[in-house]
Amino acid sequence: MNRFLAILTFLTRIPVKVNIEFDENFNKGMIYFPTVGLILGILYCLVTYITTNLFGVYIGSVIFVLCGVVLTGGLHLDGVGDTFDGIYSYRDKERMLEIMKDSRLGTNALLAVLFVILLKIGFVYKSLNANIYYTTILMPVYGRIAIAFASYNNKSPRKKGMGNVFIGQINEKQIFICCIFTILYIALLNIFFDFGLKLMVYNIIFMGILWILIRFYTKYITNIIGGITGDILGCICELTELIYLLFICLGVYI
Repeated sequence: MNRFLAILTFLTRIPVKVNIEFDENFNKGMIYFPTVGLILGILYCLVTYITTNLFGVYIGSVIFVLCGVVLTGGLHLDGVGDTFDGIYSYRDKERMLEIMKDSRLGTNALLAVLFVILLKIGFVYKSLNANIYYTTILMPVYGRIAIAFASYNNKSPRKKGMGNVFIGQINEKQIFICCIFTILYIALLNIFFDFGLKLMVYNIIFMGILWILIRFYTKYITNIIGGITGDILGCICELTELIYLLFICLGVYI
């Protein structure tokens, strides 16, 4: 339980009043990533459902994105900004890593964060218009399992860094457990929302597609800076959430 709470406090800003001792096997708690995503998703869904019924779909969509920022402290959006500022500055490796550590916001970061937020609002708006709420729960689940996928069999170009706690610290068994948890949550949500076997399979297929996309993207980043960082993990989390919303909208509307 302590390991789960430690992961929860690391990935979110949900106040957990518990004394968590140092755990040298902290990385083993990565199996709880989908569960943390589920908790976030349930909170997102409740807030979105209430605000949508009070103020309409557009405001509900904006509050959904705002809720994500508040409950995560903007941790992953910061990763988006740092990644686009550094990787797409097209400098040498060392300069890219310096830029990613710089707390100042560059043009690339501003545009990347802006478009991620706008696109999220747009895709959630379409989902809510179709009265589809389960995506608000599964979106953060996929965002967190994406961090686990990206951490597997990768390395960090830095000796020290927040992401080093996870990068290269997860094995095949833990990945398998993460996938089982995710499939279980999809099945449970299907019971509650009754979105049908077809969409249930559609969501499971996305997990396989996500694995392939992340392997290609992390290899691409590794070729540039010699590994992945905590900022890259945060960026992957946000981009995964966005791609998932796009994937569901395509499945529903086409």
